[in-house]
Amino acid sequence: MWIRSSMTYRASFVVTVFGNLLVTGLDFVAILLMFSQVDSLGGWPLAEVAFLYGLSATAFGLADLTFGSMDVLGSRMRDGSFDTLLVRPAPVLAQVAADHFALRRLGRITQGVLVLGWGLSAVDVDWTVAKVLLVPVMVVSGGVIFCALFVAGAAFQFLAQDAAEVQNAFTYGGTTLLQYPPTVFGKDLVRGVTFMLPLAFVNWVPAAYVLGRPYPIGLPSWAAFASPLAAAACCAAAGLVWRAGLRSYRSTGS
Repeated sequence: MWIRSSMTYRASFVVTVFGNLLVTGLDFVAILLMFSQVDSLGGWPLAEVAFLYGLSATAFGLADLTFGSMDVLGSRMRDGSFDTLLVRPAPVLAQVAADHFALRRLGRITQGVLVLGWGLSAVDVDWTVAKVLLVPVMVVSGGVIFCALFVAGAAFQFLAQDAAEVQNAFTYGGTTLLQYPPTVFGKDLVRGVTFMLPLAFVNWVPAAYVLGRPYPIGLPSWAAFASPLAAAACCAAAGLVWRAGLRSYRSTGS
């Protein structure tokens, strides 16, 4: 239904996708402005930062397209309309994810892919088969990790009922964090997003292997290939949290 409504006015759809691409592209423009004043960020040149940015933006764009509507859960619980989802013969999680599905978010993915393509062409890397195969694995695993974050954030709204901004702090805030090299952040923060909330496996850890750079806190070499495991662990945790939140839901009473 949401796709059909988006395509009803195709010129408007194209304009909104292009506008989404331009707005999200301002993030990378800000990075370009930084590099007009410096040669590197934390020792990472522009091409390598573009590589990080493209990986994070593309992975997050895929998650935002599929699960980006999860923040409507809080408003649906408050106005009581969430109850209608519970009696339909379809998984509640799928219904919430499809609620207000916005194809205009393709603009964010397009922008991320363009920057990633430029970054891949510009980085000075001795490409091997393992490194080439690791790039799509990073994008897919990163997208899954962000999807798990969206689901976990939505589950938290069963408790808080108005926590969309908290969810956005970890999802949108997380992708912004990953657009910069880990070397510009303190080691405690790097440890936190590596071992507690494994956002680092979206791009930091595997990208360090691809680019031949040491990871700031030191990890075994096999960690570069652990993104799918981190994504699976995030999905399992998000699934448990979602089920617990759904079981605790008691309706509005109206």
